[in-house]
Amino acid sequence: MNAGDRVDGPHQGQPLVTDGTDLADAEAALVLTHGRGATARGMLQMADEGHRDGVALLAPQAARQTWYPNSFLAPVDRNEPGRQSGLWAIGDAIERANDAGIPTERIVLVGFSQGGCLASEYLARNPRRYGGLAALSGGLIGEDVDDEYPGDLEGTPVFLGCSDVDPHIPVERVHETATVFESMGADVTKRLYEGMGHGVNDDELEFVSGMVADLVD
Repeated sequence: MNAGDRVDGPHQGQPLVTDGTDLADAEAALVLTHGRGATARGMLQMADEGHRDGVALLAPQAARQTWYPNSFLAPVDRNEPGRQSGLWAIGDAIERANDAGIPTERIVLVGFSQGGCLASEYLARNPRRYGGLAALSGGLIGEDVDDEYPGDLEGTPVFLGCSDVDPHIPVERVHETATVFESMGADVTKRLYEGMGHGVNDDELEFVSGMVADLVD
């Protein structure tokens, strides 16, 4: 995202909630984006279950607990300026970690539902090597997925976990998202859970824990 994309939208000036190891002492960081109607603190509580020493937790908070107003499958312009403002909130959290000496290749983006969609979109729009992406019940944003995203993710681990009957995330969009990230050079793991509904399960949390362990062990 270049400087010309910058907007001071609804999520700028919202708190960045932190937990885990202090940034000054951390080896790696998680940037956690919550779902619609949820909170940054709730994402920190989820991450705390598998927390490891040496990992800072950074969770931006959406204004009114919603990153963008409509379905992630709506035309992109119907979700502005929330979508773009949310992308900048993620970017600001990454910059905060970078300023503390944590390189981007040791930062994992973790998002659930609306936050998983936003984190996926950030990765696709800002390609480079990251510590990883875990999109839990999420996918790329827009009425249609772009045919081609420029840039190289340089082997970034990407985990896509979702129910096969999620009421908010069509399984086809999960497949499309996996295809895009594979085309960008990511190391993609996709898991669909039969009949799970809209939520996060232990298998997903275990996988994310393993992604973090690869950075700090």
